[in-house]
Amino acid sequence: HRRGLSWSARQQADRLTDFARPLSAAVMSGSHLSKDFFELIKSIGECKSKQEEDKILANEVSVLKQRFTETLSAKKMKEAIVRMMYAEMLGHDAAFGHIHAVNMTQQVNMLSKRVGYLASAVCLHPGHELTTLLVNTMRRDLKSSNHVEVCATLIAIPKLINLETLPALLPPVVSLLDHSHEVVRKKAVMALHRFFQLQPSCVGDLSEKLRRVLCDKDPAVMGASLHILHEAAELDPPSQKDLVPSFVSILKQITEHRLPSSFDYHRMPAPWIQIKLLKVLSTLGTADQGASEGMYEVLYDVLRRADTGINIGYAIIYECVRTITTIYPNIQLLETAANHISRFVSSENHNLKYLGIKALASIVQVNQKYALDHQMLVVECMDDPDETLKRKTLELLFRMTNASNIIFVVNKLLSHLRATTDVAFRAGLTERITQLAERYAPDNSWFISTMNAVFELGGDLVRADVAHNLMRLIAE
Repeated sequence: HRRGLSWSARQQADRLTDFARPLSAAVMSGSHLSKDFFELIKSIGECKSKQEEDKILANEVSVLKQRFTETLSAKKMKEAIVRMMYAEMLGHDAAFGHIHAVNMTQQVNMLSKRVGYLASAVCLHPGHELTTLLVNTMRRDLKSSNHVEVCATLIAIPKLINLETLPALLPPVVSLLDHSHEVVRKKAVMALHRFFQLQPSCVGDLSEKLRRVLCDKDPAVMGASLHILHEAAELDPPSQKDLVPSFVSILKQITEHRLPSSFDYHRMPAPWIQIKLLKVLSTLGTADQGASEGMYEVLYDVLRRADTGINIGYAIIYECVRTITTIYPNIQLLETAANHISRFVSSENHNLKYLGIKALASIVQVNQKYALDHQMLVVECMDDPDETLKRKTLELLFRMTNASNIIFVVNKLLSHLRATTDVAFRAGLTERITQLAERYAPDNSWFISTMNAVFELGGDLVRADVAHNLMRLIAE
């Protein structure tokens, strides 16, 4: 079905993949969908313009409005609701069908119930008046002995919950943290994460339960718990400091390939869990020498093992460098991080270069000297045709400049000011050159000469107060 959607609808459809995947077998077989429905999807996919697509969907909405007034069989009602979802996802109002989606969640038939929850999650929002009608149904379905039914409810809850309905759904969701099925435990943690975002205090009494979830035998459940624990750490770091050894231990187990191979991506063990753990450690290690010292060994190991020459490895290295530059500094780690990043900057790949420049910028904030070794590589990035990369490099050069390299850096920036015609880039160059000249000028003669060149090349972009200061200096 996704192939028949426009680009904007595909993006929205992808967000619902997790919900829709269990339905895929039935949908792909087409057992409950008519030939007319597939023709609709095909015609939408073959549209040559937005106007053509709108015309087809406007007609479809009109037909649906009439169809919902008729008495439909369960099979036809399912299809009508699926068609309503497509219309809504493509930007057309089909509010007249929302109540039917809500009613379908109360069906005994499992496929009908799941279609009802899917449509409700797609079409309704937390503040919608119909969401209150779903609360009792959700509470009942959360207690179902069928784990598939429980999962359908748990996936809809984060999309529809609000502060008014949260108290009614919190207890049954919390009880599911001890469910026998790992997929139910995982989705219960995800629902609690949404509760925490809405009202952090509501899960304040659940810290022990969430800590036990971090030790769940299923890595997917453990990975889901990292999100809520990370946000809790950002709100109140001291409350999570004692978990640093646990996070370090989990990260060590992952890098040593102790997780099932199903969590590998291009032979990289659980990369997204690694990245989330690095973010958590970054939050907990900030300005804390004791906590940071417990992380140094595993961070070095992550850097070494992630350097496999593939994109996901580069992503882990970048996140690891960000963590190293955020926690209490360690000289050996900073040097190792800078060496890894230098290969990014010297790469032919623009994305890697950009990543390298961003990582070096974070290293510079800790200590300038680790980036100065790669000064020539950074300067070469200014010659790159990629405008985004040039702007990011300009920011890094500005941070790397000091009294010893001011003349070299400013001469390079002036040569770029001469060559470029991009107005925004010229404005950035002019601003940075004047700031550097005022801050690090070796003597008045050099300052006046440099500023004269700036006025000659981009005088219309220089701030009035800079011009006034220069005239006052010459007068003196």
